[in-house]
Amino acid sequence: MTAHGPLAAALLLCLTAAAQADRPIDRYDVAWDSPSVDSRGSMPLGNGDIGLNVWVEKGGDLLLYLSKTDAWSDNVFGSKGLLKLGRIRVQFSPNPFAAGNPFRQTLRLGDGEIVVTAGPADSAATVRVWADANRPVVQIEAASAKPLAMTVRFESLRPAAEKDLQADTVLDGQKNRIAWYYRNRNRHVPRLTNLTFGAIVAGDGLVSQGSSELRTERPAVAHRVRICPHTAQTATPAEWLAEVERQMAEADGVPIATARRQHRQWWQAFWDRSWIFADGTAEARRVTQGYALQRFVTACAGRGAYPIKFNGSIFTMDWHKVEKIESMKKETTLAADERNWGGQYWFQNTRAMYWPMLESGDFEMLRPLFRMYQDQLPGNAKAVREFYGHAGAYFAETAPFWGGVPNIKPDANGHFTRHYFTPILELSAMMLDYFAYTGDREFVGRTLLPVADAGVTFFDRHFPHENGRLVLDPDNAIEMYWKSRNPAPDIAGLRWVLGGLLALPADLTSAAQRARWQKILATVPQLPTGEVAGVKLLRPAEMFDSGHNAENPELYAVYPFRLFGLGKPGLDLARATFAARRFKGNYCWRQDGIQAALLGDVETARQNVATVLTRKDKQCRFPAFWEHGNDYVPDEDNGGNGLHALQLMLVASEGRRILLLPAWPKQWDCRFKLHAPLQTALIGTVRGGKIASLCVEPTERLQDVELLLPDGSLHKYAPSANGE
Repeated sequence: MTAHGPLAAALLLCLTAAAQADRPIDRYDVAWDSPSVDSRGSMPLGNGDIGLNVWVEKGGDLLLYLSKTDAWSDNVFGSKGLLKLGRIRVQFSPNPFAAGNPFRQTLRLGDGEIVVTAGPADSAATVRVWADANRPVVQIEAASAKPLAMTVRFESLRPAAEKDLQADTVLDGQKNRIAWYYRNRNRHVPRLTNLTFGAIVAGDGLVSQGSSELRTERPAVAHRVRICPHTAQTATPAEWLAEVERQMAEADGVPIATARRQHRQWWQAFWDRSWIFADGTAEARRVTQGYALQRFVTACAGRGAYPIKFNGSIFTMDWHKVEKIESMKKETTLAADERNWGGQYWFQNTRAMYWPMLESGDFEMLRPLFRMYQDQLPGNAKAVREFYGHAGAYFAETAPFWGGVPNIKPDANGHFTRHYFTPILELSAMMLDYFAYTGDREFVGRTLLPVADAGVTFFDRHFPHENGRLVLDPDNAIEMYWKSRNPAPDIAGLRWVLGGLLALPADLTSAAQRARWQKILATVPQLPTGEVAGVKLLRPAEMFDSGHNAENPELYAVYPFRLFGLGKPGLDLARATFAARRFKGNYCWRQDGIQAALLGDVETARQNVATVLTRKDKQCRFPAFWEHGNDYVPDEDNGGNGLHALQLMLVASEGRRILLLPAWPKQWDCRFKLHAPLQTALIGTVRGGKIASLCVEPTERLQDVELLLPDGSLHKYAPSANGE
């Protein structure tokens, strides 16, 4: 049962106050004291699969863009591949959000909700919006001092069919609810055929006013609206509707107070799992807010059916694209359904959001990434066998969610991704780390070994051997150098992954597997090096052309394949290579901050995160809707790399070893909780560049903690030494 009337309104207003208990994360809430012009002034919200852009227009309407991680259209290869489900408009009368009234819109990170309060003191209204962290439903709760009438309207973003897109279908004859769906007509791609997504909207005391609108029967001081989105591949639309009806009935079966409490408990557990609160300078505080907001945005989209899209995630908006064409400035508006770089996954961009999940302990959010690529493996292996005639598999740098590999055709000039095989090695490296952090033995046999073994097998079978050595030719040095010979990223990747496979517990692998991996490792060439102005440096490849992008492939041996770093052989070589890197930058998919942290370059790492984690797009109001850089708004590459760089500045872990403060600025104080391999958590404080306190769980892992001292030496951490 749901409470109604003045008691319910008073209860909701009390809950609004109670939610603001003093918690560290509350300091980084985002609050606005005025409505927004359009969706570029929206706040993000989500439950891991369902996403919302929430804003209040100057005219006083509350609007929500509704999205989902699996709303794939017929246009998946185009700019409208991952669609919004639609727009919801909520209006009140008399309107508390009318111009001139007091106004406050707050994103409450600790509770995973947006609260809007407005109106004169004697007739103020509060609206709470939250996407249930445990159930597939969006809740809108409103309470007011005086009775209000409410209208809820669905606004289609696809009222008519267009090229490669269908029109939304709004169902007629729905009693006191709105129901609509989009249904693919694609007959060429089985994974898209009849894929259907949409939602049902209903509310207490709301009655139908046509197929797209609900209104209150009479004004009230308490209102509640439920939006239940659903995606399914069904034979008929009726089957889809039956599924979403069951889903909504299950959600409605939980009392709202119980659902709200459990929702807040999920978010409290999320924030308790990991944190970085840097202080001491205004810059440190700005970086902290960027870190907290990006982690929130990631959690809002990180538990869905498919991985986070680097180019906007599920929070795209009506963004104004400005281009210069032959000295002329051209401005166009990309609708919320659109995004640059389309609906496919680009691994080199996607990985940026996932590496930091290890240190933050957000392991369940890694699983959609692993699941998508594991599902692609059988089809890709079949294609490799049929086309190349050998075993193994690789993942294309650019592919739709169901996978597929591009055929390599003879060509004179190469291509950005035609000879690019690195993604399966980096994914394998991430999976090795996932096992190191979680100890999930079942994951090794079910996911890690099939993927990693297919990857190293592909390289061994695909390329020739000369004098007992594997010759990677032609092979891209990522997208930078086409048709190279023995590129550094793949050599580093093979060495790192094969070493990791051989280090797995012996009872999780077979003797035959270990013997084969050892044999392949013995054939992998050494990393290419050379001298520039008398200084020895790592090189992008043994032979390479002038380049086609703006990347530093030679530094893949620092990250993502950590062959070089603090306390490892060759540190001077790696540092010299980093200092001489051809391309330097602090945004988007660039890895400078991460590599700087791993090499102990404090100043470069500080400058990086101070830029990346404050680099808001100028059109957007929300502080963590990052500028598009080379991608799209909000740029999730930018945010993901910022998270990872800041984590590695504090703690760099590998195997049993835990290194504290490898690149932390002395002027930044900090409280942190981060995770390390062997199911380890570290909770500590930093003051004046020194560890002021440290708790390690389990306690026996304290013996594995080291400190980087000012002279560059590494020493075992001793609490009494206090970093001296």
